[in-house]
Amino acid sequence: MKLFNLIPLAVCLSFSAHAAPQRALSLDDIMHFETLQQPVISDNGKVIAVQATPDRGDSRALIRFSDNRKQYEIVNGTDVNVSADGLFVLATIEATLFDRETKEKDDLPHEVVLLNTKNGNQQRFDKVDSASFSDDGRFLVVKFKVSKPESTDPESTDPESKVSKSTTAGSAELAQTASETTASETKNTSETEHDSTQAEIEEADKGADIRLINLATDQQTQLSDVTQFAFDKAGHHFVAVVNKVENQQHQVVLVTLDSQTQRQLYSSTDEHIEALAISDDGQYVAVTKGMASSIRYGREYNMLLLDVQHDKQRQFAQSEGWTYNQHASLLFSKDGQRLFVGRVPKVAQQAELADFENPSDVFNPDIITAKKQLRIWHGDDAKIKPQEVKEYEQELSRTYLAVLHLESNKLVQLADQAVPDVTYGEQARYLLASSDVPYQKMVTWAGFYRDVYLVDVKTGQKILVLTQQPSDAMPTLSPHAKFLAYYQQGNVYLFDIALKRRVNLTANIATPFANEDHDYPSAAPGYGFGPWLADDSAITVYDKYDIWQFNTAAHNGFMLTKGEGRKQKTQFRLVGLAQEKPLPAVVNDAETVLLQGYSHQTKADGFFSAKIGVAGVSRLTQSKAKLTLLARANKAAAVVFSKQRYDLYPDLYIADITSPQNALQLTELDKQRDAFKWGNAELVHWRDGDGINTDGVLIKPTNYQAGKQYPTLVYFYRFMSDRLHAFPDMKLNHRPNFAWYADNGYAIFLPDIRFEIGYPGISSVKALTAGVQKLIAMGVADPNAVGIQGHSWGGYQSAYAVTQTNIFKAVVTGAPVSNMTSAYSGIRLGSGLARQFQYETGQSRIGESLFKAPQKYIENSPIFYVDRIQTPMMIMFGDKDDAVPWEQGIELYLAMRRAGKDVVFLQYEDEPHHLKKYPNKLDYSIKMKQYFDHYLKGAPAPDWLRQGEAYREYKKAD
Repeated sequence: MKLFNLIPLAVCLSFSAHAAPQRALSLDDIMHFETLQQPVISDNGKVIAVQATPDRGDSRALIRFSDNRKQYEIVNGTDVNVSADGLFVLATIEATLFDRETKEKDDLPHEVVLLNTKNGNQQRFDKVDSASFSDDGRFLVVKFKVSKPESTDPESTDPESKVSKSTTAGSAELAQTASETTASETKNTSETEHDSTQAEIEEADKGADIRLINLATDQQTQLSDVTQFAFDKAGHHFVAVVNKVENQQHQVVLVTLDSQTQRQLYSSTDEHIEALAISDDGQYVAVTKGMASSIRYGREYNMLLLDVQHDKQRQFAQSEGWTYNQHASLLFSKDGQRLFVGRVPKVAQQAELADFENPSDVFNPDIITAKKQLRIWHGDDAKIKPQEVKEYEQELSRTYLAVLHLESNKLVQLADQAVPDVTYGEQARYLLASSDVPYQKMVTWAGFYRDVYLVDVKTGQKILVLTQQPSDAMPTLSPHAKFLAYYQQGNVYLFDIALKRRVNLTANIATPFANEDHDYPSAAPGYGFGPWLADDSAITVYDKYDIWQFNTAAHNGFMLTKGEGRKQKTQFRLVGLAQEKPLPAVVNDAETVLLQGYSHQTKADGFFSAKIGVAGVSRLTQSKAKLTLLARANKAAAVVFSKQRYDLYPDLYIADITSPQNALQLTELDKQRDAFKWGNAELVHWRDGDGINTDGVLIKPTNYQAGKQYPTLVYFYRFMSDRLHAFPDMKLNHRPNFAWYADNGYAIFLPDIRFEIGYPGISSVKALTAGVQKLIAMGVADPNAVGIQGHSWGGYQSAYAVTQTNIFKAVVTGAPVSNMTSAYSGIRLGSGLARQFQYETGQSRIGESLFKAPQKYIENSPIFYVDRIQTPMMIMFGDKDDAVPWEQGIELYLAMRRAGKDVVFLQYEDEPHHLKKYPNKLDYSIKMKQYFDHYLKGAPAPDWLRQGEAYREYKKAD
């Protein structure tokens, strides 16, 4: 058993001594280097499971225990899950990389392994779609893949030909108000005869086989044709929706878990049962149901509430212009008092275009023009067409939240088309609602805003609280809906809902609550809120460094961290809070809480403790490392965190939340470094071109020798010094792999950049050149061998930098904006949004429109200064870039080519903003390294760089 104290760090590095001969880090090593994914911890904090995944290869699941008494590994295990009691672990078994690369997806196995953590026994299930535990961990449900029967009709082998042609769109006429009778009296016994000519069953209507397993006794229940299922949180019941369409059997089946006896709650011969929910105590089951003969797209549903205990049901049809469709969702409140449901104003079948049915139709103007391929962009459209198209499917599935009060049987519509977004919460009186409808048009140039409302859960009435609030500064509602807290224009406000009174909590406080590092042409945001006290008596608020606690009755506040944050230049934040998602975490008065402290001076993290209601902090750990809290047990004080540094892999540790200094190490993936020499990182300080103190990170070469000058690679974006203690990302992607370059004799420099509004290009140049001069003065950087690489916003800066300075001897620029005048009115294809807001209020920081300040757009565009460039340039773009139009790369390439400059352009086909296909990521990594090796180290130019590469087409695989 390995116990360690984070003070000092050296004691936990017993495994870092290098016994075996060390070798150079290779691309193959990077491909095989494993990275830990998000760990999962059992509710009782006793068992932790995590997936270890190489950059390229096969994953494995690691199972560890909080006392480290034993451990397990599941080969090829992914997507781990742990039962609440920690007695069992689930892992999906992924096909080998070779099989994934050489076989069709449908031919790959779909296995799940169930591991018994007491004895290590494994049970495998094949052809699995999904598997999950009950909330208490006593039961497992396995859903198997729906088998695809082989068609005997040669004309129907194409899946596209199996689209339903049914035109039946009717639905049962139901009463407009809910009626309550016994379930046995109202079961649908329609004698409608089965239509043998009924269209092919839609895939989404088909059910699957499931197996319900009692993990203690191995008693099993099997059901077929199941489309939905759920456990209640109390662990009493399991409910399943069975839709046997061919047999005209549609049922809701309840399984009593302890005995696994089955009971039919509802049955119908002609109504497909869709959505499903069960209350936490298992008393109520809710479903939606609609005519099975209707095409799913436009099928109209009704809601049915089943009282399990009293064998009664209530039915809710269309009312007050609201109805239910296939996307309607159901969710019971935790206390079982309310049922939340998503409704829609109307349901209709998908429109169809007229087709040519007889010879005269080919001359019919209406039929001919109906086949046009046209999109009309109107100046008054709320959304530009690309955005509208991108969001079309999302809008089709949009529902508007309503709530059914179970005791009063009253159904209240909360959201509507004017105020479409209501945030779910357990508050019984008010919920938070918002609307971006008034600001959808101005998103194009001004960014994202919303009006904020309180919606009365009992009546649906809405109270307007804030207008045009930035979308990233939404208020927070207290647990009992007595108060609303929000940030606005540098101050924190409290809104007393009952009194309808606003109070500026920070008006008389000198400490700034606006972001002190904000360098965008927009109002500075706040630092956000911590948790509320569970009784609504106070709320915690963050400034840059400290945590404040404000009393909601007296409206006064104090620094929970007693000002130590600003005094020590340490940013304190509450972490490791128990939370039942999706609800926000809360704290109690006098509760001892865990804080994470990030030092802006040393860039290192520490853990601290504080007591709610009492000013002061106590240090628990001290380390020159980055700490990241990753998981908290739901019903125990156990937390899992990682600790990393450039030369320390982020292994996992577990501890009691009150004593992280006594953590137990769970994994030892740092041993992967044993085979290699490894550099280190250090903090560098200098003054930029405006005399401002600036920080950066210097990663020294593996075999660094003081006094020797090295080829240096500069990589940057905005603030980079917080990566001082970050372990290098052991992947091949659009960035240089720092460890690989360091092991090949490069120094890597990560400087911070601070921007002046209206002059982003020159701001970055001043910071970069001053930083490089600092490294040259330190004797680290070879002044004749400094290269620069950036991607996206960093790509823009790198392309611009070489128009203003010759300090760099080679530049690799990925996905850069090269011409702000043409990019300004371009489209972000990933979202469909226009790019104008990015320049006026966002990252590009121009602050004005193109037609108001055209000279600024020209001054900040690399393309207008290519004649000055003396630096060889390699441009990289994916030609399906969904963030920056790849034509920006073409513009830069053509301008460089026309000016006779040294340029090469890598166009990766069918790739988005960041390369996704591994062959392309590997190729780019190789070419980038070859490029810098040539220009910074004098290596021979590879053929592709020396003479280009002619276009060719290859024989396609059979």
